[in-house]
Amino acid sequence: MILFLLGITISLSTYIFAVNHYVEKQGAEYICSLDEIPQAEAILILGAYVLPNGTVSGMLEDRLAVGDELYKMGKAPKIIVSGDHGQSDYDEVNSMKSFLVHKGVPAQDIFMDHAGFSTYESMYRARDIFKVQRLIIVTQEYHLKRAVFDARGLGIEAGGVSADRHDYGQVMDTYKLREIIARNKDFLWVRIIRPKPTYLGEPIPVFGDGGLTDDK
Repeated sequence: MILFLLGITISLSTYIFAVNHYVEKQGAEYICSLDEIPQAEAILILGAYVLPNGTVSGMLEDRLAVGDELYKMGKAPKIIVSGDHGQSDYDEVNSMKSFLVHKGVPAQDIFMDHAGFSTYESMYRARDIFKVQRLIIVTQEYHLKRAVFDARGLGIEAGGVSADRHDYGQVMDTYKLREIIARNKDFLWVRIIRPKPTYLGEPIPVFGDGGLTDDK
């Protein structure tokens, strides 16, 4: 029985780390620098923690700063900010939009995805709600590889730019460990199950006015 359980444990561990490596490798192929990333229809900035007063966290500020640079370099004419706005008292996307507007990005060029509850859902909604076919994704590198894998697995011609501009401390050890499980989950979601997001709805093509996504 001990040998059997040991065999199961080894087999499961091998599978988990093999899938993790596969997703990581597939996504890494399409990560580029600011200068090298091909032009796209939109820049997708993935959400992260926002403080109770609406101030973006340091990690999210770095993502927004990179997205702002890409926009001003002319890499894409529109920006999608995708995050968690599932509760009235927690709102990532309006904080993200406010940050970008303060930096000088026209409000009409910013689309808010209020139901980006996971990386997979953000990519699914970018394709089906915002009708994006060519996309630049911005987040930290540990997360970016999975995001690019998800997008390309859903048929989006996606590349990524890393937003690692600071040392985020020991919390990164926890994030990287959780990412191994997240990559395994998204591998199943993208390659086998293909579940629909929590919310879909009527299309809001990214080629129009981002004001259509305003809720305030």
